[in-house]
Amino acid sequence: MQNIMFAPVEDGTFSVVGYEGDEEKVVIPPEYGGSKVTVICDKVFAGHSEITSVEIPDSVTDMGEFVFDGCWSLKSIRLPSELRYLWGYTFCRCGIEEITIPDKLVSIPPFAFKECRNLKKIVCGKGLKKVYSWAFAGCDSLKETVFPENTDISPDAFKNKELNT
Repeated sequence: MQNIMFAPVEDGTFSVVGYEGDEEKVVIPPEYGGSKVTVICDKVFAGHSEITSVEIPDSVTDMGEFVFDGCWSLKSIRLPSELRYLWGYTFCRCGIEEITIPDKLVSIPPFAFKECRNLKKIVCGKGLKKVYSWAFAGCDSLKETVFPENTDISPDAFKNKELNT
C-alpha cells in the first residue's frame, strides 16, 4: 500500500505533503492533477524504515527538512536534475551509501546528511558553491568526496573527518 498526498503551490505546481505506506520502493509521480510536482515538504518520509529506494522526478526543485529522517533502510536515491534547494537535515539518519548532487544545487545546508553512518561517497555537481558547517556530521563511513573547484567548504563540514577530496 502506498498513498502520496499532494497540496497546491502558489505557482500552480504541486508539493508532496504526506506519505502513508509500507512499500520498500517509493515512486513519486512527476505530475498531479495535470501539473508538475516541484516540492517535497518537511518530514514526508520520516521514520519509514521499510523504504529501500525512492524515485524522485526531475520536476522536483525543492526538498524540505527531515524528509528522509530515520529511513535507515534507504540505500538508493537519485536526486532530480532540477533540484535547486535542500534544507537542513534532509537526509538525516538515513541509510544511503553513495549520492550524486545535481549540477543545479548550489549549496549543502547544515546537517543535511547528519548521521548518515553508511554514506561512503558523495559526488557534487559543477554548480555547487558552498558546503555549510556540520553538513556531514556523524558520517563515520564517508571516505570519498568530489567537489567542483572553488567550492567554499566550511572547516566544520565534516566534523574533523579526514577524507580523500
